[in-house]
Amino acid sequence: MLASGAPKTGKRAAALPPEERRRLIVAATLPLILEHGEMLTTREIADAAGIAEGTIFRAFPDKDALIAAVVEAAVDPAPFDEAVRAIDADLALEAAVEAAVKLIQKRVVDMWRITSSVGPRFAEAARRSLTVNKPLADLFAGHKASVRVSPAEAASMLVCITLAVTHPNLVAEPMGPAKVVQLFLHGVGTDASAEKAASAEKANGRSNGKGKKC
Repeated sequence: MLASGAPKTGKRAAALPPEERRRLIVAATLPLILEHGEMLTTREIADAAGIAEGTIFRAFPDKDALIAAVVEAAVDPAPFDEAVRAIDADLALEAAVEAAVKLIQKRVVDMWRITSSVGPRFAEAARRSLTVNKPLADLFAGHKASVRVSPAEAASMLVCITLAVTHPNLVAEPMGPAKVVQLFLHGVGTDASAEKAASAEKANGRSNGKGKKC
């Protein structure tokens, strides 16, 4: 990721196809928006991208159009989907879920950061919901013998739980991925079979003690 405070080199980027140039400008602008919000200047953008300031306006009608393109790129789910697909299919369920949780948590925080950095004019574009994607459901489909619900339901539950224990507006500190996995897979209750055995043992003790004096 390019830093906004990078020193000027005096060199300008070689000529690029229009779409590639747009992507370069968008990529250089994102960290500046996260740092400065809408108050960033086109001079800062040009320096970060290594281009002439006028090049920005040949790629985008104005700064608002550029910011809108940056927001759209930031909330694009494609990179997240690709990362989920890249999770090793041979991993055990717990390890696969932990890998997914790490990706979901990063996605939640990234979306929150961009939403918090832009003004209300761009809020609608930034307020893209964290939808349950097919790659995440497919991850659970590979472990369907180990879950009690459908792959789509499992994916939805994982997203909801992870969002609830990660989003900066909901918690002071995000829950660690391993703990999220334990919460998702095992809940907050004790093991039902252990509870049943303890209850039976207690009942058996009471029964054996009937009629006996201390």
